[in-house]
Amino acid sequence: MVLDKVIYVEMEEQINELDEVIVGKVLTGNLKSDIKNTEGDPPINFFDVGIPGYQGKPATQSERRLHEAGEFKPKMLLGLLTGSIPLNPILNGISGRTKTLKKRVEIETKETLILSIKSRLSKDFLASNPLEDYLVADFFYFCADDENFMKHCKNQSDFKILIFLRMKYRQYKDNLNQE
Repeated sequence: MVLDKVIYVEMEEQINELDEVIVGKVLTGNLKSDIKNTEGDPPINFFDVGIPGYQGKPATQSERRLHEAGEFKPKMLLGLLTGSIPLNPILNGISGRTKTLKKRVEIETKETLILSIKSRLSKDFLASNPLEDYLVADFFYFCADDENFMKHCKNQSDFKILIFLRMKYRQYKDNLNQE
């Protein structure tokens, strides 16, 4: 059976237009504002589950290695009486590894401090104490090589650090003129 009938359907055009559509939260690009507008629970931390956790400054890799190496102390010899003496501190002390690790931590601490000083104070310092661009890094390492660098710059005000830099600047310029 073949059907040869055609059905015509007449359609009318109708347009529905919405004024504005907002899907989800509106992000402004301002991180502080956008974070306040978000929903959800913050991630779980060690306080939430009642376990102790470290809250201090994270140790650098060299600081962690130094801690792992241990440091020999004479009272460790009392462990001979109980039969338990830690070998790592003794072996690392004999081999010189502990001393090397201490030196590495000291160098990294100086490096971090000099980079901090350079980023904070170099523009103001160099405005009144001019140096060629290629000498700037050399000057700051010259300052860091001073045996009193940490004493004059660590945990000191920017003013005291600038006084130290000015003193080292004179010495640095004198060294350049002698060459």
